[in-house]
Amino acid sequence: MKKRFLVSLHSVAGLVAGIFIFALSFSGSILAFHDELDSFQQPGITNEYGPFSIDSCYDAVKSAYPNAEISSCNLPAYPHTISFSIYDSAFNGGAAAQQVFVNQFATKIIGSRGGSSDVRHNFMGWLSKFHSSFHAGKTGEWLLGVFAIVFVLSLITGIILYRKSILAVLSFKRSVYIKNNLHQIVGVYALLFNLLMGISGYWMQRYVFKKDFYTASTWVKTLKPSPVPAFSFDTALANTKKQHPNFTPHVIYFAQSTQGKTAVYGSNSTNSFIHSKKFADVIALDSSGAIAKTRFINENTSADYYDIVNSQLHMGKYGGWFIKLLYGLLGITGAVLSITGFGLWLKRKKRST
Repeated sequence: MKKRFLVSLHSVAGLVAGIFIFALSFSGSILAFHDELDSFQQPGITNEYGPFSIDSCYDAVKSAYPNAEISSCNLPAYPHTISFSIYDSAFNGGAAAQQVFVNQFATKIIGSRGGSSDVRHNFMGWLSKFHSSFHAGKTGEWLLGVFAIVFVLSLITGIILYRKSILAVLSFKRSVYIKNNLHQIVGVYALLFNLLMGISGYWMQRYVFKKDFYTASTWVKTLKPSPVPAFSFDTALANTKKQHPNFTPHVIYFAQSTQGKTAVYGSNSTNSFIHSKKFADVIALDSSGAIAKTRFINENTSADYYDIVNSQLHMGKYGGWFIKLLYGLLGITGAVLSITGFGLWLKRKKRST
């Protein structure tokens, strides 16, 4: 009776989450190579090396989009264009971000594209949003949280049901492979990875189970042109480098008022491999460009620290090509389990009838 209940629970959990896990599995495998694949849709890769001026690039964007809100820019780690994220009324009424690419050596705009809704020109951005919300807003975010739990439930019930077969699969017992039970074999070899994906995915979506998530937001974005910078970004970053020589900036979020703070995200070379290279550390600059405060990885709360590590584990951004390939291959196993699990359910249904 107990086993029958577990089989039913395992089957129902797999069937309910199947189509979503299938979609998330494939999209996650592709997103493991996000930066590499996205570079094909970015214009103007350069072969030039040397110092460049962020001030000049910012001025070029400000000149081309005088009424835009210039939100942030990504600083390339290798010769590439600088990507600015802006909100301009000429694009979707300013309700959605667009990317503007600037050749940092010629300081001229060489292209632009939409954000996560521009599937034609920004497929990886579109896929990232699909993976995090199915492009369904709060409903999609809630579904993601629920199906993360259902996926973990299906894995746990599978462990209980097939616990005697785990060792047999790992020890290459002939009887297991003769049966050609692909669902069981794949489930065993990818068990730890899928548990990691399910648990870390739930942790990233846990906010959907909090009361605040269901509170209607009254916030409305007001588009206003970014102010003329009150200080030189080049000088401020040079001074920051002197004070924190191990810090490498990766993303700048610009202040949207003359008294606001500019946030510079990046990473210290002394950080562990498991920490984000882009968002582990942050330095806040005041309206004069001086350092107002820092929040390095060791200054985070334990909850924030765990969120950073959890995100790295879920996305596979803590290693090189080997980790990316591993995540790409193992990521597909979720889709394989969905298909083979559905096939087993059909067989059982035919036998019962």
